Formats: sequence, structure tokens, C-alpha cells
Amino acid sequence: MRTVEGRVTVADVDAFVETLRAVGDDHDCAVQAFDAAYVAGRPHLETAVRHANRSFDRGENVARDRAVEILLYAAGRRQIRRALEMGVAEGETDAVIVVDGGDEPAAVDELRPLVDERDTLDSLDEPALTDFFDISDAERAATDASLTDLVRERVALLDVEK
Repeated sequence: MRTVEGRVTVADVDAFVETLRAVGDDHDCAVQAFDAAYVAGRPHLETAVRHANRSFDRGENVARDRAVEILLYAAGRRQIRRALEMGVAEGETDAVIVVDGGDEPAAVDELRPLVDERDTLDSLDEPALTDFFDISDAERAATDASLTDLVRERVALLDVEK
């Protein structure tokens, strides 16, 4: 898994997603974009990719497309419509684009012009994450696990909830 991080300007979400899909098709990889506010660091995305790939390997995937399966796991949800909230929207957004499988380096090179590159994975938007993943203050107080760990737990729980 590789990532391209930074600011994206999206004029048309459907056209942006189609560009990502075309890059993925050209390089035989899954390409998925996330609003960085909903990403709990690189470990969150690595966990989502690992679970999505395992789901496909076992024939237990919900989505037909591996990039969408990655989105579902990253969002900790089985409903595509709810998971899409984690994607990019029209306008300027700090984003993380995940590239997995195939010729990752070539896909990343092709995606770079879409992004004003800067680090987006090292800072967590705690209010956005706790709200999106329904992590309460009581849950956080009851454990010494990090916010990233709690989000990764949500990702892993999708396998249990199938």
C-alpha cells in the first residue's frame, strides 16, 4: 500500500472518482480517496486494506470493487452510502489517496498532479473521528487505547458483524 497525501480540489466528485478508477485500471491496483479528517493515521488505512484484501481472497467481500471494499473497511461500515461520507467532496479537501496492488509506483506518479502534496496523516481530527466512528467520551475514558487503536478496532469488527 502506498499513499498520496495533500490538498485536492474537486470540481466534480464523479469525474474525480472516475479519474482514480482509470488510474487503478491502468496500473492494476485499487485506488481510493479519503477525506483526511476521517483517517486515523497510516495504521488505520493499512488495517482497512489488509482486511479488504483478505475479504476478497476469501470470497467474503461485500463490494464488487476492491477500492470500495477498502472504503467500507476504513469507514467501519457495511453500507456504501454511509461509508461514502468518508470520501472527498466538492471543493478543497485535505485528502489521502490509497493505492494498493499492481504497479503502485506508476499509479502514485500518475496521481501526484491531482494533489498539492503535504502531510495529512500525522494529525488527527479528533472531533471528526470520534463523531464519525461513534466513539464516546466514556469509551475513551474506559481504556488507555489510542484513538487510532479504537478506530482500527471498528475496522476489525466488520469481520465479526458479517
